[in-house]
Amino acid sequence: MLTKKQKNLLLFINKKLRSSGVSPSYEEMKQSLNLKSKSGIHRLISALEERGFIKRLAHKARALEVIKLPETASANDIYNSFSPSVIKGGLDEEQNNSDEIEVPVLGKIAAGTPVEAIQNEVSRIPLPNNLEKNGDYFGLKVQGDSMVDAGIHEGDTVIIKRTDSADNGKIVVALIDEHEAMLKRIRKKGKVVALESANRNYETKIFGPDRVKVQGVLVSLYRNF
Repeated sequence: MLTKKQKNLLLFINKKLRSSGVSPSYEEMKQSLNLKSKSGIHRLISALEERGFIKRLAHKARALEVIKLPETASANDIYNSFSPSVIKGGLDEEQNNSDEIEVPVLGKIAAGTPVEAIQNEVSRIPLPNNLEKNGDYFGLKVQGDSMVDAGIHEGDTVIIKRTDSADNGKIVVALIDEHEAMLKRIRKKGKVVALESANRNYETKIFGPDRVKVQGVLVSLYRNF
């Protein structure tokens, strides 16, 4: 039986391989488990290898192969390609680091709110250190519980990277009929676009391709406690 940290690391490695085809770095694994040093990651990797869950590929740096997943892993654990990078607290504290890149928070995101109408900056937050500095980002305050099973809660501030396209399974800000914005997981099949909630109490919304425009992809979030 795996410990909670071993299981979480294994699922994180699996998600990274599925989404990018490349094993995560030790720094990424450290951040995903909120550990203070990489030595803990080395121990977890060794334990997973000894138990036959992963294999280190010879002559390749950072190369890991997932051999099997724990029987207790749910389908959502295995196939959810978004693993939130949660930055805890600190949004109400004064930021003293002059080298930080700040992201404008443009308002709230919820069904029925037009993205174009949220162009008035309400605050600014620092860009998480693990994100590329040359991207175009903005923040939105989450309103509602339609994405709770993806680790996104009401009151969180999501960091969105501007883009007009997204791979299947990504969580996006989608604009419907030029006026209604949603934070949903996107699935495309043929001429149909599905916008999925991560809450079984909400139905999947189906649209024709001309009705949906991607405004950006979720890359991180802040949470106050």
